[in-house]
Amino acid sequence: MIALMSDLLAAPVLQLVSAAADGAGTDDVKGFGGDPAWVVILKAVLIFVILVVLTLFNIWFERRVVARMQHRIGPNVNGPFGLLQSLADGVKLALKEDIIPTAADKAIFILAPVLSTVPAFLAFAVIPFGPEVRIPFTDIVTPMQLTDMPVAVLFILAVSSIGIYGIVLGGWSSGSTYSLLGALRSSAQMISYEVAMGLALVAVFLYAGSMSTSQIVDAQERLWFGIILIPSFVIYVISMVGETNRAPFDLAEAEGELVGGFHTEYSSLKFALFFLAEYVNMVTVSALAVTLFLGGWRAPWPLSAVNDNMFNHGYWPFLWFIGKVMIFIFIFIWLRGTLPRLRYDQFMAFGWKRLIPISLVWIVAVAAIRAMSLEGGFDRKYLLAAIGVVVVLFLVLMFVGEKQEEAAEAGSAPDREPAPFDAFAGGYPVPPMPGQATTSASSRPVSSTATSATSDGSVE
Repeated sequence: MIALMSDLLAAPVLQLVSAAADGAGTDDVKGFGGDPAWVVILKAVLIFVILVVLTLFNIWFERRVVARMQHRIGPNVNGPFGLLQSLADGVKLALKEDIIPTAADKAIFILAPVLSTVPAFLAFAVIPFGPEVRIPFTDIVTPMQLTDMPVAVLFILAVSSIGIYGIVLGGWSSGSTYSLLGALRSSAQMISYEVAMGLALVAVFLYAGSMSTSQIVDAQERLWFGIILIPSFVIYVISMVGETNRAPFDLAEAEGELVGGFHTEYSSLKFALFFLAEYVNMVTVSALAVTLFLGGWRAPWPLSAVNDNMFNHGYWPFLWFIGKVMIFIFIFIWLRGTLPRLRYDQFMAFGWKRLIPISLVWIVAVAAIRAMSLEGGFDRKYLLAAIGVVVVLFLVLMFVGEKQEEAAEAGSAPDREPAPFDAFAGGYPVPPMPGQATTSASSRPVSSTATSATSDGSVE
């Protein structure tokens, strides 16, 4: 997966990023690497605490919002407003019996949840929570970010890809067919939508002139990229829902088909780790969306103009960052409470046949606009008109052409009656497949074809 993302961000795009960086300034990451060891440890501990607390809050928040959507009350007993319900559930999971199936590969079965959880926390190492601040009671000034690097966004994508191994190994090592099928579904889903997610970020790299998260936030001082690069923003939001296996894209855990999916055989703390990884990943992709498209920790426009930009200094930006992240968390919950689950083949086709082609066309358009802007001396009106024509032709070929192919395939099918289908041939009612016609015998009642049991257990 890492090699695939590296190929997608190959030489031409990186050359444009370098050119933009030359125009905007240096690409060196400054202000990091000089903190005392205790400051680094303090930052790491605070990130861990923030993510755990956010996970507990988000579980409560999701249950309350979905309950309100369904005209229920939700958690309201443990703690004020039920805020301690998530903590009570965590204690309950810890006290449950830890079961390892007989057919499981014990070592990998135990390692898999760790492989899913640790990368989710590591991705936050390069997320900026705010500008430089002074630590209270000291004279140390440090950024509200653990570290940064020139390829910080690629680091997040690479670390997130490792989490797929935990899901695949967890399903494979369980010794269960349902778990294995759930792991295969989940890995295919995450890889497919991670490609679309990576392509959506290329436009941000081109406009920011850097892959450093702190410099991308600085590049949005005047205008957020979510406004000027709205196609990339929309593609990323769709991809992040598919990347985290959340409804309506939670096909790896479809209860009607795969029971619990890849974690069917897990219990106690190992199940809790998978649960924790899912919610931390929700926060991670939301934080990345805020950093790359919504100005990061910067205050929204009306507040940013108050009193000489005072709300973008000190510890205020941390509140704006958390507020923006919670907006995306609400979107996750809103989608779960309103949209039905998609069919797996429709979901995969949407990723490969819609999101990825649209992303590629958009990257070409953004690269062309950016190259012309850097070189100068070109009328942008003609460029935008040409891009509009190309986009229209692309949409016609992608949507209209596919419908014509489907119509041609339907017309070329031989005109013959489908084979009769008896729903009770095996003794139990089975629904017909698409294109199959049931016989008149299929409407007979179950009692006429199936055996029945008496109260004493004998078969009549």
